[in-house]
Amino acid sequence: MEWLFVPFEVSFVQRALFGGLLVSCLCAIAGTWVVVRGMAFLSDAMAHGMLPGVAVAALLGGNLLLGAAFSAAAMAVGVSVLGRSARFAPDTGIGLLFVGMLSAGVIVVSRSSSFAVDLTGFLFGDVLAVEDRDLWYLAAAVVLAAIVSVLGHRAFVALTFDPRKAHTLGLRPRWAHVALIGLVTLAIVASFHIVGTLLVFGLLIAPPAAAVYWAHRIPSIMFTAAVFGALATVAGLVISWHAGTAAGATIAATAVALFFLSTLSAWLRDRVRSTGPAPKPLALVLILAAITPLLGCGADAPSQPVEPTPHGYVAGAEETAEAQPRLVVADKGTGGLRVVDLITEDVIDLGRTEGVDSIGGDGRFAFLSARGRVRVVDAGAWTVDHGDHVHYYRAPARDLGAFAGGPVAAAHGEGAVTAIAFETGGTTVLDRSALGTGSLHERGVIADGPAVPYAEHLLVAVPRRGAVEVRTRDGVPAAVVAEPCPAPSGSAVTRRGVVFGCADGALVVTARDAVFTGEKIPYPHGVAESDRAAEFFHRPGSTTLVARAGPRGVWLLDIRRKTWSLLETGPVVAVNTAGEGAPVLTLTRDGLLHGYDAASGHESTAARPLTAPVAADGELPVILVDNHRAYVNDPGARVIHEIDYLDNLRGARRFALDISPTVMVEVGR
Repeated sequence: MEWLFVPFEVSFVQRALFGGLLVSCLCAIAGTWVVVRGMAFLSDAMAHGMLPGVAVAALLGGNLLLGAAFSAAAMAVGVSVLGRSARFAPDTGIGLLFVGMLSAGVIVVSRSSSFAVDLTGFLFGDVLAVEDRDLWYLAAAVVLAAIVSVLGHRAFVALTFDPRKAHTLGLRPRWAHVALIGLVTLAIVASFHIVGTLLVFGLLIAPPAAAVYWAHRIPSIMFTAAVFGALATVAGLVISWHAGTAAGATIAATAVALFFLSTLSAWLRDRVRSTGPAPKPLALVLILAAITPLLGCGADAPSQPVEPTPHGYVAGAEETAEAQPRLVVADKGTGGLRVVDLITEDVIDLGRTEGVDSIGGDGRFAFLSARGRVRVVDAGAWTVDHGDHVHYYRAPARDLGAFAGGPVAAAHGEGAVTAIAFETGGTTVLDRSALGTGSLHERGVIADGPAVPYAEHLLVAVPRRGAVEVRTRDGVPAAVVAEPCPAPSGSAVTRRGVVFGCADGALVVTARDAVFTGEKIPYPHGVAESDRAAEFFHRPGSTTLVARAGPRGVWLLDIRRKTWSLLETGPVVAVNTAGEGAPVLTLTRDGLLHGYDAASGHESTAARPLTAPVAADGELPVILVDNHRAYVNDPGARVIHEIDYLDNLRGARRFALDISPTVMVEVGR
């Protein structure tokens, strides 16, 4: 083992080791966000964008690190500014800045013949030339990066998985994005002296990419990435010493090699899980031994989940890398029932439900009412949000049976319960955990109003009292929200609370430490009963809601700003919006799809002919929205239209069916 320790008896290799370990920690912190947010191209551009600053600093005899910092800062500002343009994708601006900055650096270099030695160090690094002063700089950069990551953790996580969610939570996603770019810039500028700009990208990406095979929580990924980076540093220095290769390049190459080794080991791990115990290769044993204490949801998890079904997994389900959205559609005429997989485009036939009149969904299960019975369908797609990471599952769609009730007005699920509210005013509460295992179990019936599960309780809008009551999940009264809600109608669940429509506006109910409070958002003026918001539509979780305002147009309710806005669109047959930054979508009886700017109330894009004209006594279509697309059913044409609402209402896909999709809900997000 003497060959392993001999290199580190030399002082400059010891400094290189300490420098490499600090760079590993720094790149693990920044690189984790780069990997989980898909910022690899930006990071590569940032690394090359430092060339003009370093070249000018070298030409003037200044500090290369300071020149790199100025150049990287200019690159970061340019990326942030161009990234706000709605005319082209953010990577277009990044690519232009990448080429422009690199070209400027090459032009500066080409004007002098004195750069060969200095720029070789810039491009490929010189880890063996690390001085004590550099170590202090790196240590300060690590501390600063850790502080930024800790303070911005919540905003970074929300921005990574759902920018609109970040905005909803008041986390200022634009500032969070700027902070992330600053964090990456800090890592690149501080690290280029160790491994060079052409190789820092590998050390920034490879260890976190290898770590995601073994951990799913952000802190665990960072810690595991730091371990991989440390291994790459030690192994790279040893190999470089004995093989006589460039130390910085060897460290980066070792990091990339560890990524591929991790990929292979993870594949073998998954094969072992599926086939039973089997001998593991030595490399797998060594890696597992090194990172086992750091694993989150991954390597140390048993083959069967240990958490209850509301946390996500059920037997027979398959975990996937992305959401698995599906549409559950039914034909009121024939009773035909279909599940449309929006990923594979497969259409699953679930038979018929004679006399179907309405449908509701809670994100996974669909509830179809017909002739006094409610049929329950497990659509086989759902999402489990752990806060700092998300799990996606898919399974075969199946019929779970039926119970008495109907017609369905709305369905809301949370945790272990789902509440199905009926147009007659009552609510049936089902055990959602049992539904996940294929069993239909009623927990109770609430006769005096529609109920919404929220914060481990049920919020019941009681018309005769003009109030919202708080009850346990078994229906036992617990409290009454102080703010009244006369003539309640319509409800929606957002990330800022549950919204109930009232005669005088909207009541937003929130809970904190098991204390429920209500805040009224009154209409801006007196509103006739026919123009009140009776049914809310929105992207699930969004705090921007819309509702039909009778013949006048559309109500826009912003929970975050606590305001109502009336869009004078005229009568519409369907309306919805994805929230912040997205247009308000409406469908008129002539079959035209319109997009309105929420801020100005003006039509933002030309109307798009979409469906056949809707008869006065015909079935009203619906508009469903998610983070990227909208879905509009056309019963007459037996088609569901997929619309890219951020691209001038562009038609993305058409799903042709063998039934008329008169009612539908989306699940899986």
